[in-house]
Amino acid sequence: MLQDPQQSSNQTSLSPASFTLVGIPGLEEYHSWMAIAFCLMYLFALLGNLSLLLLIKMEHSLHKPMYLFLAMLAVADMTLSSSTVPKTLSVLWSHSKEISFDACLAQMFFTHISFIAESTILLAMAFDRYVAICRPLQYASILSPSVVAKTGLVALVRSFCVMFPTIFLLKRLPYCGQRVMPHSYCEHMGIARMACADIAVNIWYGFVTTLLSPGLDIVLIAASYLLILRAVFRFPSKDTRLKALGTCSCHFCVILMFYTPAFFSFFAHRFGHGIPQSVLILLANLYQLLPPMLNPVVYAVKTKLIWERLCQAISKRGRAT
Repeated sequence: MLQDPQQSSNQTSLSPASFTLVGIPGLEEYHSWMAIAFCLMYLFALLGNLSLLLLIKMEHSLHKPMYLFLAMLAVADMTLSSSTVPKTLSVLWSHSKEISFDACLAQMFFTHISFIAESTILLAMAFDRYVAICRPLQYASILSPSVVAKTGLVALVRSFCVMFPTIFLLKRLPYCGQRVMPHSYCEHMGIARMACADIAVNIWYGFVTTLLSPGLDIVLIAASYLLILRAVFRFPSKDTRLKALGTCSCHFCVILMFYTPAFFSFFAHRFGHGIPQSVLILLANLYQLLPPMLNPVVYAVKTKLIWERLCQAISKRGRAT
């Protein structure tokens, strides 16, 4: 039975075969150099986070809530960067700029799910510091191994529940011939803007989920640090106050590195109409790379126990060779 051409066209428009990613528009002449920089940053991020995971696994002294949360953060970091960077490098080096619609949705899903999971883990780490400083005698009972494991599960389930509806919100849209996506990877609003229909639902869903997931997380993190500061400044000894603040410094640095570029990119896309598109896309790539690359460095340098165990592992390796 012959199929009506109009019906076939409508079905094709509702389910596009693929998109073509162009990389970073306006900076095509620098694509190769940016790809080299992104590749080095990605390899450094993988090496740093894998080393951190291996160190935490091997050293029993690091099997504590703070370091177990750090291991979860390392996994989220690697997932965040690995979901986009390999395809971005392929696009920038002009090896393969085409991506299927389903692969595009999968990339979008894993990118956002790892971002929300990482935000949840950062909130759990803030709570860990609050309990350690404000309720030290109850630390072991509040943050038991089972609670830590359940926290990791909650981070995964929460991020899945937030992002799963976006797949259906994007699949319901009609795509009428527009296939060239001005980006280096797929993300929710980038895909939605390819549709030839009203995307108000997608816009509002993205805005609300941002406020209720990472937005709410950063409010709760700020509240926990206010309680920490109030408790710290009640300590009688200056050295005790400095030591307590020192245990929070690396976590605070990681929070700044994670949320600052992410929220700037989010609000700039929606309200920064005067910002060049190339700057927005470049920033979107950097927030996929900078936190995963720098987080292991911050914790290795600023956390005495990790630094000591890392130095011991390196010295043992050196003696063995």
